[in-house]
Amino acid sequence: MARSTRLISLNLGSQTIGLAEFRVEAHGGLALVDYRFREIPVDPTGERMGRAQMLIALGEMMNELQIKRGRVNYAVSGQSVFARFVKLPSVGEEKIEKIISFEAQQNVPFPIDEVVWDYQLVGGGGDEPIQVVLVAIKVDLLDEVNNAVEQTGLRASVVDAAPMALYNAFRYSYSDLSGCSLLVDIGARTTNLLFIEPARVFSRSIPIGGSSITAAIAREFGEPFAAAESRKKRDGFVSLGGVYAEPTDPDVARVSKVVRSTMTRLHGELMRSISHYRGQQQGNPPERIFLCGGTAGMPYMREFFNEKLQLPVEFFNPLRNVAAAEPAPVAELARSEHLLGEVVGLALRSVSSCPMELNLLPRNVVRRQELERRQPFFIMAAACFILALLGWSAYYTRAAQVMRQSTRVLQQKIDTMRVAETRLDKLKKQAASLDSVATPLITVINDRNFWPEILEDLNARLPEADIWITELAAISGGKLLGTGDKHAAERAVTPAPGSSPSPASRSKTKPETAGGPAIDGILVRGLYLVNPKQQEIVVDYFRNLLSSPFFNIEAKNPERVIKSNSVPNDTEWAFPYELRLDLRKPVKLP
Repeated sequence: MARSTRLISLNLGSQTIGLAEFRVEAHGGLALVDYRFREIPVDPTGERMGRAQMLIALGEMMNELQIKRGRVNYAVSGQSVFARFVKLPSVGEEKIEKIISFEAQQNVPFPIDEVVWDYQLVGGGGDEPIQVVLVAIKVDLLDEVNNAVEQTGLRASVVDAAPMALYNAFRYSYSDLSGCSLLVDIGARTTNLLFIEPARVFSRSIPIGGSSITAAIAREFGEPFAAAESRKKRDGFVSLGGVYAEPTDPDVARVSKVVRSTMTRLHGELMRSISHYRGQQQGNPPERIFLCGGTAGMPYMREFFNEKLQLPVEFFNPLRNVAAAEPAPVAELARSEHLLGEVVGLALRSVSSCPMELNLLPRNVVRRQELERRQPFFIMAAACFILALLGWSAYYTRAAQVMRQSTRVLQQKIDTMRVAETRLDKLKKQAASLDSVATPLITVINDRNFWPEILEDLNARLPEADIWITELAAISGGKLLGTGDKHAAERAVTPAPGSSPSPASRSKTKPETAGGPAIDGILVRGLYLVNPKQQEIVVDYFRNLLSSPFFNIEAKNPERVIKSNSVPNDTEWAFPYELRLDLRKPVKLP
């Protein structure tokens, strides 16, 4: 596999996403450049982490690490894959693949065409049975995860299972150990156990993890899952039990007991797994325990397992043989090194041969990589195509000569048509001059019909009863038209409260348009009877006029249009009102 100076590893856990950048040193070793973690709390009743949340978190981490695009090795969580260790009879190499394919169909609990699967020989041979690990993941789940990853600009090179990536990191970091080592990866949903011996490996998943602790705290305190998760992070630790004094805070003491109770269940499952490994797999008892995973960092977790198992317990350090480059946050590595096992194991896939080299690439990615490998052949085909185009170009050169001859013939006809076009232009100019004479006449005819239409519109929008119009007057520049000096004062247009005179009324007695003075509004006066709505009937008339095509009325400022100084009383039967309506299109004065 070709090496790259920049390696990107991505661990898609059930609740935590880890992204790390490595580089290959000159001597072939691995160096950690930088890393990020994002925790996305998910209620265990949900199916799995939301892909939209994963996409957002991954984009944020890539921005922080200044990663725009590139190849990536990523791992899916252990609970998303199906893993099975099987033993096969010792046969020749030419028959192994057929037998494994048959075993995959028998052991994978889904139709084989609905999963992507791979296998790895992990021991045996010769006179001993061949040990094989089968790993499978459903196609729809894998495509959903890969699409989310590729939306960020990353392209998958290796798709691994998290326990197997963890196994590669352990073998790289602790290659000098003999005997049986037990790696306990306590994640959010599950705890993955890896029994590792120099020539043997066995994996088992237990459905107890950090979310189990959170769910137990939620039941104990009767609170939502999110609040219980916060309480676990704030107050959680494994109660030491025995003669140790309890915390002074009773809630903290309750949390520690809940954590210890859940860990006791995990210890019971762990002991059953050890018995299964020794009895069914003929493995040796563990000589040491290594802890890793997000929940393993809880206070006193190491002391708990040391007390229960009576074995040396330490945190897994995948960076024993990995250097820390200068940009890496060295101060934080000591607190988070037990979380980096998967990303280290994934990076090793691009550096050297690993004991576990499973690859669950989606089918569409495999097809794309196959097309990339065939790219040189496509280039040769393109070269042949270009040569064919050159041959055709000679043909079309001759055709172009024939086309030029035809063009000359057509040009003669075009010249004849241009003479006719000149005559048509003259006729168009004559028609335009006639239009300039007819337009004023058409405008006068339209203005003649304008006033009957306005009267009809005013009458049509008038409420059905209890209100009528007594007077209509035209307004030009804020003044009434058609009134003598005697009645000018009593019929002057009074501005509504809060309104200001228009610029036209302040500067001129009549508004000027492009063609001279014009009527820009109408004054409507009338009476309304005593009725249940009283003055509101005038407002109803105002609202009806909002949809009129003739008037420009602001719906939010009715006080600029309506004037009604009389307050309804019990002594009069009718009350006056006044409406000032601005025309949308002023009418020129003769």
